[in-house]
Parts: sequence; C-alpha cells; structure tokens
Amino acid sequence: MSASTEHWKAWGQYIAIAGAYAACYEVTRHVTFPHWILTAGLRLSCLLLVPVRYWPALALGELLPMVENALLCIPQFGIPWAISASVPMIVLCMACIKPMRARWSYYSPDGRLNKVFLLGATLACALLTAIKTSVTTLTALMDSPGAWPDIDLHLYFWAYLLGSYLGALTLTPMILALKQRFDEQGFFSMTMLTRSPLFRDTMAIVPILGMLCWYAFSTHDEVAKQLARFAMLVPVVAMTWRHGWHGGAIAGMVSSIASAATADALLDPKMIQFQVVLSLVVSASLFTAARLPNASRETLISER
Repeated sequence: MSASTEHWKAWGQYIAIAGAYAACYEVTRHVTFPHWILTAGLRLSCLLLVPVRYWPALALGELLPMVENALLCIPQFGIPWAISASVPMIVLCMACIKPMRARWSYYSPDGRLNKVFLLGATLACALLTAIKTSVTTLTALMDSPGAWPDIDLHLYFWAYLLGSYLGALTLTPMILALKQRFDEQGFFSMTMLTRSPLFRDTMAIVPILGMLCWYAFSTHDEVAKQLARFAMLVPVVAMTWRHGWHGGAIAGMVSSIASAATADALLDPKMIQFQVVLSLVVSASLFTAARLPNASRETLISER
C-alpha cells in the first residue's frame, strides 16, 4: 500500500471517529439536564478506551455541535457565552485523563476493576465539567443582568457536579464491563447473549424498574414517589452481590435511567436527594465488588 493511500486511510479514520462521536454526543446531549449529564459518561468512556492518537478526532467531534449550538444561541445569551460554550469540555478532561492513563490502568493485572482510578477519573472530570459549565453560565448572566433572577449559580454548580458524576457512572462502568466480557469471550452471538446469567437477570430487573418508574412518575403522593425511587436501589445491590462489579455497573445504569425518567421539574430537591444516594450506592458497589475476586468470571457471557 502506497504512502498516499495510508495517508488518506488515516484521515478517513479520524473523520469517521469524529463523526461517530459527534452523533453520539448529540444523542446524549438531548437527554441531559443539570443533575444528570449523560454527555459526561460518553466523554469519559471515550477518553478511557480510545487510543490517545485519536483524541484530536474526539475534540473535533465535540467542537462541531458545540459551535453550532453556540452560534444559534448568541442572540439569547451573548457573544461571551458563545465563546465559552464553544470550548470542548473533552479538551479540559484530556489534560486530566492523559497523565492518569500514563500511570494507571482501569484494570489491574488480574482483571479486577481499578476502582480508585475509575472513581478518581470520574470525580476529576465531574469537577472540571461543573467548573467550566458554571463559568459558561456566569458569562450569560453577566451579559444580561437580571434576565434570569431564579438562577442560583452556587446551586447550579453542585447540580452540575452531581449530574456529571452520576452521568459518568451511568455509562462508563457499563461500557467497561461489556468491553471486558467481549474481550475475554473473543466473539459475540445471540445464543451466547441469551445464555448469559447477567443478561437474564438484567432482563428480569428491567420490568421491575419500569413499573417503579411508571408509579413514581404518575403518583401525586411525594412520599410514595420518593419511596419508589429508593426501591430502585435494590437491584443495584442485588446485581452487585450476584455478578460483581459487572452486575453493579449494568444495574446502576438501568436504575439511573429509570430514576431520571421520573423527574418532573428542573432541580427538584427530592430528585437531587435521591440521585446523591444513588451515586453513593453505585460508587460503593463498584468499590466493594472490585475488591473481591472477579465473580463475574464464573458467568462471563455465556454458560458453557
């Protein structure tokens, strides 16, 4: 293969990665709100899994939709906001994750999850996201004083921090768990998937969480709604006990999605209280399960 062909092939890979990331970013951005920032999970997952040489493509993939959104909203929020909003968050996170990746791995040599690395990277990126998003919000408030008197920047900072942390916990551990399983199995088939105890247990908890979600969303009793949300923590603990951190990661994702679907107001204090507890439970599940022998190896993807 000629040097010219290799050159264009490399550019094609960069463009494909940038396009794929931009598409995924747009999807997650449309289901994101201040205390559940799913884009943080997509961002951290890519920074942990994509080779560093392709990081410029990730930055480009995030830059394009952010610039488009900034240009459209200039009349509403002003030019300073547009400039701040155009800075890709992933570039800031790269500065944090690159030295961490150079020193540590998210898996230990025996295949266990490096819980300190994962939770540390999650918290660091969440903090960067909260700071940068708060600064961007501040530029809009300064450009139009008094336009949004209900916005308390201190409250929003903590909401952004919680949302970024929980959003990362929703996607990143699940993606790492599935990658480890598929890497160890070496191939994928529907038969292999349907024989998986983890898959069967996941399919068992989905209807339960669906009913809890429907009840919490439809009831007007605030106490009953909050109890339904807290009941969503049970599958996280149960799946962690049965399948190790893989089970906790997947159940944490499903429970997080189900609870987010019950939100009926922005920055609802009851919702935020539950999400704080959910983030602590998922973190504790990953931390404690990763210390034990990898129980999930007994039921990797299929029963042989």
